[in-house]
Amino acid sequence: MRTIHHLVVHCTATSQTTSVDTLRRHFKQLGWNSPGYHWVVAPGGNMTNLLDEALVANGVKGHNATSIHVAYIGGIDAAGRAVDNRTGQQKHTLQTLLCVLKRRYPEARIVGHRDFSPDLNGNGRVDPWERIKERPCFDAAEEYRNISGHVRA
Repeated sequence: MRTIHHLVVHCTATSQTTSVDTLRRHFKQLGWNSPGYHWVVAPGGNMTNLLDEALVANGVKGHNATSIHVAYIGGIDAAGRAVDNRTGQQKHTLQTLLCVLKRRYPEARIVGHRDFSPDLNGNGRVDPWERIKERPCFDAAEEYRNISGHVRA
């Protein structure tokens, strides 16, 4: 089994009407052998496993071997601008899925794709102006900071 350091939250940067099959076709069109995510959460809250967690997805270049990637369908508005448009069902399913994954990989940090941007000014955090990507359009590390991999008795 792989050693997992990160549980990475993404958005698909598509319309919320995008289907899982469309995402699969898109990854194939890119010429990728593996999809960009292990798990995808649809607006209605249904989740789909695109890739076994033992395998490496194409989520964040340079970090894929040690990451599990989770995405929600959406992340852009009608004009194509980045926006956190997760539905209540998506938020609930993401929270539940991340709890399960954190129990499975208790040492892994939950972060957003945007958190892999370089800290250009060396202040110990990635400031908004330093982000290579804005997505997943919300601060995943902050939102999910209380998720623990430790099972309470």
